[in-house]
Amino acid sequence: MAQVIYNSLTAKKEKFVPLKEGEVKLYLCGPTVYDFLHIGNFRGAITFNLIRNWLEFNNNKVTFVYNYTDVDDKIINRANEQGVSTKELSEKYIKEFEKDFNTLGLKKHEHNPRVSDYIPQIIEMIKDILKNGHGYIIGGEVYFSIESFENYGALSKKKLDELEAGQRAEVDVKKKNPFDFVLWKPAKPNEPSWDSPWGKGRPGWHIECSAMVKSILGESIDIHGGGVDLLFPHHENEIAQSESCNCKKYANFWVHNEFINFGAEKMSKSLGNVITCRNFMEKYNGEILKYLFLSAHYRTQMSITDDKLLQTISALSRIYSALALADQTINEVNEEAVLDNGFIKKLESFDNKIKKALNDDFNSAEMISFIFEGVRTFNALGFKNKKKKNAVHKGCSEAFKTWMNKYGKMCALFVDDPNTMLSELDQILIQMRDIDKNKVEELVKKRNEHRENKAWEQADIIRAELEDMGIELFDGNDKGWRVKVNE
Repeated sequence: MAQVIYNSLTAKKEKFVPLKEGEVKLYLCGPTVYDFLHIGNFRGAITFNLIRNWLEFNNNKVTFVYNYTDVDDKIINRANEQGVSTKELSEKYIKEFEKDFNTLGLKKHEHNPRVSDYIPQIIEMIKDILKNGHGYIIGGEVYFSIESFENYGALSKKKLDELEAGQRAEVDVKKKNPFDFVLWKPAKPNEPSWDSPWGKGRPGWHIECSAMVKSILGESIDIHGGGVDLLFPHHENEIAQSESCNCKKYANFWVHNEFINFGAEKMSKSLGNVITCRNFMEKYNGEILKYLFLSAHYRTQMSITDDKLLQTISALSRIYSALALADQTINEVNEEAVLDNGFIKKLESFDNKIKKALNDDFNSAEMISFIFEGVRTFNALGFKNKKKKNAVHKGCSEAFKTWMNKYGKMCALFVDDPNTMLSELDQILIQMRDIDKNKVEELVKKRNEHRENKAWEQADIIRAELEDMGIELFDGNDKGWRVKVNE
């Protein structure tokens, strides 16, 4: 099956054919770096990490550009509040973002350009837009004239006569049209500025991405991505200014990931329900965040609730338990592994289903479901409780680990040490379910004493009490206890 991608520009799925065979130029709008980033900012980073990895898995060389916006009103305001330079502030939060990015285990991009490093290219692009008759200058400000661009609104499906002037900001009376947007703005006190043909100033937001794309990837690219909130006006304006400058199609495919919600509300700072990625990973775990995002299709809005978190922890516990069993079996069996062709064929059948899912607009939700089928199939082999495991069990374990590792690397999931991860997930469940760990340990100790004294009835009473608390006991080789996960 050929790769098909939903293109926001045409509002339908289309067969993906790169501009140059075997090479993909991919640009994703990155963060404005003035604070720690909330988890919503990472949906794009996690989603496009999989998209890039899948394209590379299918023998494409991908050049992935993910920018840092370090010239912006939010950065200027925050820097002035803190009495530091905009560069000092933005560099601080670039480092914090990269720390979170690396903790999540995402693959490094080929380029992470900063806007401040591309001012000369931005100025040249604005000059070309003016030369081509698509802009005008008023009092040191340079504006793009949207009426000069015939296809304005093609991406967002908005018509000029239906837009509300001033919907996002106060209308600038100097503009020829209320929807014209700024390419260059004059310098103000306590703001960074650069020399230009129109006086000292700084670029408008939209021109920044267009200039970085052109400078690094060229005048036309294969895929431009970002959150759905950027579709209008940011991406709409990018198309207008880039195509007016270059006289070429800007991007063949526009890929937008949807919002995330907490309960029924969209996550936003104005609602006060924002959680940073750093705080989420400290309270829960980055593995949980990645699984959450990839278990839903990137074009669907998703809600994050306690129930959803518990479901995710349950799923990860079952997956890592299977991986722990595989490791244990490989270590226990000294003889040479023997392959089970029936098991291998089942894994290959899941490979085909995963390929079909990812080729159909990167359907990570279906991919995750088929990975889970692979886990169930491995568990169904039924050798977990066997005292002596054999060479076939070892062969299945090795095949399963190799199979999981293939998709784990692709998703940045399932690559942690299984026993360490299971322990961490247990601690999260203990916290979320408000379980008294000391009480559990005390009851387990009493039960073991009853078992040693062959007081089976008293031992069974304690087992029932622990089960009511949500505790699962292990009496075999894996003697101990864990928080029970939902099946």
